[in-house]
Amino acid sequence: MTVKIAGAPISWGVCEVPGWGFQMDRDRVLAEMVSLGYTATEFGPLGFLPVEATARVSFLAERGLAAVGGFVPAVLHNPDHDPEPEIRAELEVFRAAGASTIVLAANTGVDGYDSRPELDATGWATLLANLDRLETIAAEYGVLAVIHPHVGTMVETSDDIEKVLSGSGIGFCLDTGHMFIGGADPVAFARSHADRIKHVHAKDVKFELANKVISGELTYYQAVIEGMYVPLGQGDVDIAAIVTALQSAHFAGWYVLEQDHVVANEPAEGSGPVSDAKASVAYLRSLLGE
Repeated sequence: MTVKIAGAPISWGVCEVPGWGFQMDRDRVLAEMVSLGYTATEFGPLGFLPVEATARVSFLAERGLAAVGGFVPAVLHNPDHDPEPEIRAELEVFRAAGASTIVLAANTGVDGYDSRPELDATGWATLLANLDRLETIAAEYGVLAVIHPHVGTMVETSDDIEKVLSGSGIGFCLDTGHMFIGGADPVAFARSHADRIKHVHAKDVKFELANKVISGELTYYQAVIEGMYVPLGQGDVDIAAIVTALQSAHFAGWYVLEQDHVVANEPAEGSGPVSDAKASVAYLRSLLGE
């Protein structure tokens, strides 16, 4: 079975959140991905790559990279908001680019990931119905839709995850860092629900800083700046156990290496986020026997 490993622009500090540090040039980011042996990448935030589908495909192909898909936040819980038009617009580009996976996040409707409202029964019913509906719509385009439990979104905590497991049939993006920060155990989830995991965002976390986010001592953004995310194998998440569980279940999706970074300024050539990305991909390949 061929293991699929891809990069993500957030590992270079490229993020959809306004004010999220220095945004590195896309040519440098993609060149550094290729230097590490990546053959595919997620899209990153809107505008990082060309918006028009043909131009986006050409831009990646010229650099030897295929399109995996990408992270798409959408408001799914509001009965007065229909996410279908915006998701169909995304899916048109995904299909044209040959991208396989749309990673949905249940956006709160406000910028950033430092707080979120509580959902009532109507909000949950709307969110769950939208997940199943958008999964069906994505399939029309030949694209797999998954839900990404994410800090500061409407699907964050272990209780939220249980609601999605029981109330929707959509597959999951297992983000090994966000799931822990949200209060769930990513190792236990990989062992118990491997059949629902269709996509992976692999990241490692320092529990000391993650716990400060959980307690409210630090905001998510502050913790990222302080180094909450570290290269795979250098933090407190048992990445090896997760990979073992997934491979035992014949996981056939993408391992997308993500280490959320906030970059202060342009790194010197050969330094900066690429050093951590190099360590992460080497560690994952060692686990996979590559």
